[in-house]
Amino acid sequence: MNYTDLHYQTALSLLFGIGPRRGKDLVEKLPDLERLFFDSPKNLSRSSGYRKELFEQMDRSGALESADSILRFNEKNNIDTRFYTDDLFPHRLNKTPDGPLVLYTLGDCDLNSGRFTAIVGTREPTGYGLDVCRQLVENLSDQNIRTVSGLAYGIDTWAHQFSLDNDIPTIAVLGHGLDRIYPHKNRALARKIVSRGGMLMTEFPPGTNPDRENFPKRNRLVAGVSDATIVIESKSSGGSLITARLANDYNRDVFAVPGMISMETSLGCNLLIANDEAHLYENPASFLEKMGWKNTSIKTEVQRTLFPELSSDELRIIQFVRSIRSAHVDVIAMKLQQPISSVQATLFLLEMKGLIRKLPGDQVEFIA
Repeated sequence: MNYTDLHYQTALSLLFGIGPRRGKDLVEKLPDLERLFFDSPKNLSRSSGYRKELFEQMDRSGALESADSILRFNEKNNIDTRFYTDDLFPHRLNKTPDGPLVLYTLGDCDLNSGRFTAIVGTREPTGYGLDVCRQLVENLSDQNIRTVSGLAYGIDTWAHQFSLDNDIPTIAVLGHGLDRIYPHKNRALARKIVSRGGMLMTEFPPGTNPDRENFPKRNRLVAGVSDATIVIESKSSGGSLITARLANDYNRDVFAVPGMISMETSLGCNLLIANDEAHLYENPASFLEKMGWKNTSIKTEVQRTLFPELSSDELRIIQFVRSIRSAHVDVIAMKLQQPISSVQATLFLLEMKGLIRKLPGDQVEFIA
């Protein structure tokens, strides 16, 4: 059979004992990958410096046969196979030490153009978390930003959906092959992502199940392909924290949304902030400003024109709540660095002026 370079590149990623680091090292030492599959273990050992037992343990012919099946499936289903040396491979992943050898993608999104923001979080978001997510995504439109998440239930799903609602290309990174979608309920969402200028991405070949051990690998791609990662609600452990810490390892910016200390879904975010592992996420404008993408912060002078009768404390609260539509009293107190009792007194005055209204669960909403 006539194998192509793409066959050898794909087969390399399937070989036993070959991970991203070792695979890239072999590419450097054996520029002609065909040799890896047909030369003797002794000669390969001499050329690469690896023990010949490594090559003896490899099912090289089996890897080539599997690669051929994968490429046939991909061609039939419009799936692109991208080797890490390709121009279309995301350059951000090549700046990480454990970036994959091969990516399988479905969709036409340019992975090297524009800005990429990962939005991750709990599978069981509160109304507060969903409001923050919606407000964030709404303010990312017209900024040449693409969103990235993992297509899981909860914040991931809503990050993708809000992106579609605002005509923002979104990338779903999967922990399985592209011959299936997990969770099944997100199949329609996945189709919309592809049809609306987004992309499905995975390093796992067709036939790979969504096994538990695949998702930490998925999370490293979410972090690695993004310029910034924002965590919206997370328990004290889980995939969102893994993604955030990987992003830190890759020297990417990490943001976390603060929440009530009594809420389980806020423990992880508060922990990231307390440990200086994440910037405190305040609102979309401050996020864009900190990233240097656009200075969209609301100027005090404008606020004074709109609300000339407000005191400085009232103005600060209105500026904050107005930017995210609603906020919890604890979050406002944290933002202003004031006692909750003082914040509650100011909120009472703002409510009397008809600028905010109280919501259940100590939430307040801007209504002017």
